[in-house]
Amino acid sequence: MKQTKPGTQTQIPQQTLRDTVHQSLTSYFKQLDGQPVTDVYQMVLSEIEAPLFESVMAYTKDNQTKASEVLGLNRGTLRKKLKQYGLL
Repeated sequence: MKQTKPGTQTQIPQQTLRDTVHQSLTSYFKQLDGQPVTDVYQMVLSEIEAPLFESVMAYTKDNQTKASEVLGLNRGTLRKKLKQYGLL
């Protein structure tokens, strides 16, 4: 944070996850420079799901029951996703 006077701080507004995803996709499409692209939906899901599951599993200390509750997923679905991303 930027110091303005000793003992005071200026808050830097935090970017939302939605804004971050939007900026990343805008940049991605610009880099393509008109090249054809497919499966963007699956690419975005895999880029977001893997760190989401890693973070939630760390938060719940690898407790799958708690993690499934935090995520609002069935425990079986969570296990399937953890296997899919090599986290189980």
